[in-house]
Amino acid sequence: MNVSAEELMKFERLGAMWRDPRGPMRVLHVMNPLRTRWIAEVGQKHFRVGSLARMRILDVGCGAGLLSESLAALGADVTGIDPVERNIRLARAAAEKSGQTIDYRPITPEAVRDDGCRYAVVCALEVIEHVPDRPAFLRTLAELVEPGGLLFVTTIDRSALSWLVAIFAGETVLRLLPKGTHRWEWFARPSEVQRALESVGMRRIDLRGMWYAPFLHRAGWTGNTCVNWAGAWRKA
Repeated sequence: MNVSAEELMKFERLGAMWRDPRGPMRVLHVMNPLRTRWIAEVGQKHFRVGSLARMRILDVGCGAGLLSESLAALGADVTGIDPVERNIRLARAAAEKSGQTIDYRPITPEAVRDDGCRYAVVCALEVIEHVPDRPAFLRTLAELVEPGGLLFVTTIDRSALSWLVAIFAGETVLRLLPKGTHRWEWFARPSEVQRALESVGMRRIDLRGMWYAPFLHRAGWTGNTCVNWAGAWRKA
């Protein structure tokens, strides 16, 4: 299992705070609509379809289900996985309350891969910066994508600016996220992710940066990838 016990404990402690749009995960609540639209737009263009309806999507590191819910609302057939069982319980409860049908499982992507499951779309948003062996994790993600399918990744660049913005300002000064949420040395440069995915037959079709305005609680896209960035890859 390519997981860190320390990282699991961090997210176990968050508990129901995952679901609070004004709580410590507020940043993810603000980013979620933007990222959902991005996945939908890139996916529709790539597959030449009008929507993601009935498309099989895997949400890796789904947390309490924010992205899974948004994709399911678009009609996709969503499976959400997370190694933190508490997150899965919260996600299942929210789906039941809203009447959504989402397949939530408390397992790792390696277990899904070993079961032989493959998906048209695989999403790993804000996940790889919490994984000990990032190259191995990226290879696993690529294996989960069916031929011709898409992989979406969002994470944080390992730059001086990202330390200043994401860790010093975001966790220490503004307290946008719980202190200790991130480790700067585990952040991933776009070029590193690109090399790892190219080596297993993935071709990048989109790369963009993202900005977040803490006092306005708004997010948007930018050409600067030095802090938050998002990429989409196609499997040959």
